[in-house]
Amino acid sequence: MAKSKASANPLMDAIVAVCKRRGFIFQSSEIYGGYNGFFDFGPLGVELKKNIKDAWWKDMVHRREDIEGLDSSIIMSPKIWVASGHVGGFSDPMVDCKVSKMRYRADQLFYAPVIVDGEKVGYVSILEDGNMQADAEAAAEKMKRKGGHQGELAPIELKEYTEADESEWALIPSPATGEPGSLTAPREFNLMFETKVGALSDSSAVAYLRPETAQGIFANYKNVVDTGRVKIPFGIAQIGKAFRNEITPKNFIFRSREFEQMEIEYFVSPDGDWSEIHQDWIKYCHDWLISVGLPEEMLGRDVHEKLAHYAKACTDITFQFPFGEQELWGIAARGDFDLTQHAEHSGKPMEIFDETAKKKYIPHVIEPSLGVDRLLLALLTAAYTEDEVGGEKRTVMKFHPRIAPYKVAVLPLLKNKPELVGRARSIFEKLSRRYNVFWDTAGAIGKRYRRQDEAGTPWCVTIDFDTIEKDGTVTLRDRDTTEQKRISEEELYKFLDESLF
Repeated sequence: MAKSKASANPLMDAIVAVCKRRGFIFQSSEIYGGYNGFFDFGPLGVELKKNIKDAWWKDMVHRREDIEGLDSSIIMSPKIWVASGHVGGFSDPMVDCKVSKMRYRADQLFYAPVIVDGEKVGYVSILEDGNMQADAEAAAEKMKRKGGHQGELAPIELKEYTEADESEWALIPSPATGEPGSLTAPREFNLMFETKVGALSDSSAVAYLRPETAQGIFANYKNVVDTGRVKIPFGIAQIGKAFRNEITPKNFIFRSREFEQMEIEYFVSPDGDWSEIHQDWIKYCHDWLISVGLPEEMLGRDVHEKLAHYAKACTDITFQFPFGEQELWGIAARGDFDLTQHAEHSGKPMEIFDETAKKKYIPHVIEPSLGVDRLLLALLTAAYTEDEVGGEKRTVMKFHPRIAPYKVAVLPLLKNKPELVGRARSIFEKLSRRYNVFWDTAGAIGKRYRRQDEAGTPWCVTIDFDTIEKDGTVTLRDRDTTEQKRISEEELYKFLDESLF
């Protein structure tokens, strides 16, 4: 039997496997072979996702006096997307392979001429996956050997495909076939999903699924100002679905076509120190990520040098995903571009009266934008642990208790002893009034512990014969250390309250 090829990313494979095995995430439409770029969240995944959103909303909206909440519709007037620039400019440069019919984002396709002793002997092309430099050098060495060239290779200098001129397009090999001559020139491809609204099916009925939640905030800015009694500086927060017709969705839920965003538009005075507020938000977001369980050593920062035409600054908080360091949370200073655009296209004024400055103006905005799905993947990555206890290997999801799907599992030692089950049920029902609690009677107690370890449940409570016959205490087991201690019911409730609130 042929030996299976080793995975290029075993950690990513392990995370995907545990997500399927324990019911965190499933491929959408799996019974029909799956649907690329879309995912379904199972019993554990939907709880984890809800806990992430609840924690964010609690800290960003409920615990701050300067931020109001909003929930805008997914489908809005197409005029909004004209004003925002999405209809005319929300696109990626795409490249097609005429032989394989594969399509690639041109900004993720890189090429380099192969030079041997000063002579150009061909080109190599590399997709933005893995170690591009090493892959390109290996491909160049292979081209050299295949062509029988005996000299030294010049250093490989990768260039983005969009930089290639027309004469080079015909010479760059396709990633799909490895042969030159099949790639097209880059063409712009709009990423918005188009739909139709109403009974007609002509151009007047065209609408779009929103590609971001921010424009719903900007379109409702005046409504919030007029009804919310807000004062500069203030923010509007929203959690909601967004849709982008990504040509190459990849890395599990990191880049998908349907995703959820948690965004804030924080409105500030154009005359104030927006830079200082921007830095404050970067630190605030960084500290919040640590508070829900991301290790500080896995976080980084990427200060953008190349900015959108309307932006004043942008910094990404990055995370060390299994496939490399990537953007997790973007914090941008967007100026007054969006409100100005909507004022011009709608004819409605977007000024606010600043009582402190005694004047009207269109405020500038700081935008912290975080993907729920991307954060969920980061939390899965940080939580995934393999260790050994008592000579037995185990997989543990070490979620922060605040975002763990189940907070505690209640386990009667034996399922066929009514006195144990009855006492355990009583404790389970009391705990269920405050937390999401798991009930498990199936299998040996050790196997039940292992199942809860892999589900990420921080604590297990076991009811045994000492609970019934002696002092009424239960066994509290810690997921991370596997330590067990006897504790009374009253102490149990107090411990959980202090640990989870």
